Amino acid sequence: MNLVLLAVEIAGLAVLGFLVGAVNPATLLARAFGRDLRTSGSGNPGAANAGRVLGRRWGAVVLALDVAKAYVPTLLVLMAVGRLAALVTGLAVVLGHVFSPFLRGRGGKGVACAAGAILAVDPVVALAALVVFGVVLPFVPAIGEASVVATLALVVIGVLGAVGVLPLVDPLVGAWLVVLALLVLSRHRRNVAEWGARLRGRR
Repeated sequence: MNLVLLAVEIAGLAVLGFLVGAVNPATLLARAFGRDLRTSGSGNPGAANAGRVLGRRWGAVVLALDVAKAYVPTLLVLMAVGRLAALVTGLAVVLGHVFSPFLRGRGGKGVACAAGAILAVDPVVALAALVVFGVVLPFVPAIGEASVVATLALVVIGVLGAVGVLPLVDPLVGAWLVVLALLVLSRHRRNVAEWGARLRGRR
């Protein structure tokens, strides 16, 4: 395929991915119940807050939808166009979720979306992050902090893959994982700060 046409195609997929990611299931579901997540619970339009405000069952529904809205388009692009286009699409979906124009740029934290994109591109890495999350969760006071640890694990995996130390992770995918993980971490600044303050307080 001509490189110019490929670039145009990938750009178009990125725009579509961003728009798909910008649709926020948590907000739509909460509105259906007459609730506003921006003024309820933590104020975050994501699965954890949806579970807090609407109940665990609906939180699980939002979680599944957030994962699926990144997994499905990323996987379809991977199969139809190729890995580079899939990486761009997956990142675009997460960016759309985090900076949703429909929510005036105040979207979710991107954990579930990032998980969906990674699951489509590299299921083994997604499973590794899930294992880290599950191991850490009983030892931290909040889901957000377990998410931070799992995301930090993704940074490590990504860096090792990018520099060629981890053969199972392609360098390009490794660099992509680092970008995704840093994006998610940027949305967890509050969790990181609170966790750091507690650790300093124990010294």
